[in-house]
Amino acid sequence: MNEYYNKGKQTVGLLVSFLNWVVLASLLGGGLGAVSVLFHHGIELAAELRAHHPWVLLLLPLAGGAIVMLYRVYGMAHDRGTNQIFVCVRTGQPVRLRTAPLIFLSTILTHLVGGSAGREGAALQLGGSVGDEIGRLLRLDEKDQRILVMCGMSAAFSGLFGTPLTAAVFALEVVSVGVMYHAALVPCLCASLVALEVAERLGAPAAGYALAAVPSTGLLSLGQAAVMGVLCALVSVLFCRVVHAAPKLYAKIPVHPALRGVLGGLLVLGLTVLVGSQDYNGAGGHIIARAVEQGQAVPWAFLLKILFTAVTLGAGFRGGEIVPVLFTGATFGCAVSPLLGLDPAFGAALGMAALFCGCTNCPMASTLLAFELFGGQSLALFAIACAVAYMTSGYHGLYSEQKIMYSKFRTEWVGKNAH
Repeated sequence: MNEYYNKGKQTVGLLVSFLNWVVLASLLGGGLGAVSVLFHHGIELAAELRAHHPWVLLLLPLAGGAIVMLYRVYGMAHDRGTNQIFVCVRTGQPVRLRTAPLIFLSTILTHLVGGSAGREGAALQLGGSVGDEIGRLLRLDEKDQRILVMCGMSAAFSGLFGTPLTAAVFALEVVSVGVMYHAALVPCLCASLVALEVAERLGAPAAGYALAAVPSTGLLSLGQAAVMGVLCALVSVLFCRVVHAAPKLYAKIPVHPALRGVLGGLLVLGLTVLVGSQDYNGAGGHIIARAVEQGQAVPWAFLLKILFTAVTLGAGFRGGEIVPVLFTGATFGCAVSPLLGLDPAFGAALGMAALFCGCTNCPMASTLLAFELFGGQSLALFAIACAVAYMTSGYHGLYSEQKIMYSKFRTEWVGKNAH
């Protein structure tokens, strides 16, 4: 009799825990969905202002110095960005709530003046810091608090980018490669889906691209996708190495950090004048759309985007790395696909997913990203490209606090940080 009683009590406890997480994650998702819409409109307005008033690029040096000083004034000079969120999830180390307004304002300012940065990485910081603070206010224990941080990451990513499945799985997969935090699956999905619903109701457009000339799945197309995966892995290693090297090079300049921000602004401005185009300033969403939907891209555009992004973020400007990764993948895939016998537009889509995987070490999230952005056509081709890119990119990654728990080549523990 006691055995049945204990089992019934355990079942009730699990049901109560399930309902608690559904309610809490949904409330967090709703709030962050609204914040994501505000963030989205802020970035779009900044991009429109820059497009109509190109002279704002001249403010790049001033903005670079101002962002660095803003973080120093508020005691965040050594803020590690998205890496700090990863540390919070893995160890429970707190994230300051001021991270949210600082990354919100500084990312919009970066986009306004033409710094090359994305927004999803900023969303991870915004959502993670809010989730951490709410967990502390509710006095959740350390393990539950980490789940709420992941919920915040999922919600902000989903509300901003419109890919709820990718957002939820990315939060579970990205922190510790080889180990997924399945306990957070239901909460992250609830937060992500509610955030998307709120964002759409408030007028945020859902992400998506129309693909043409999608090849059927066969031995030839699978081989082509696999080769694309290898090539994207090589580009992902280049992207990560250059982005990681930039702040180290800036640090060697013996001046005040704010002056490094000024110097970074001058360099981005000089590169823009040298290239003669603003295609590499800001996020570059129109360039991604042109590559994926029209199959058009400058052959060396991916190299220029890597350079612009490294110079921008290395100097202290704020924003995310994910959209620049998608830009790089789309333009590289578009340029190299004719050599593989692929349609340039489809190659751009394949390159986006594969390079995202090579840089983030998240094959499941990358495959879901392809599904949500491009539909389910020839999903196996995207899956093989992502899988190959994951394996052949080695232990490189965008985030230095991302822990590679298991080898990519053997079933053995490695426990090393991405580099």
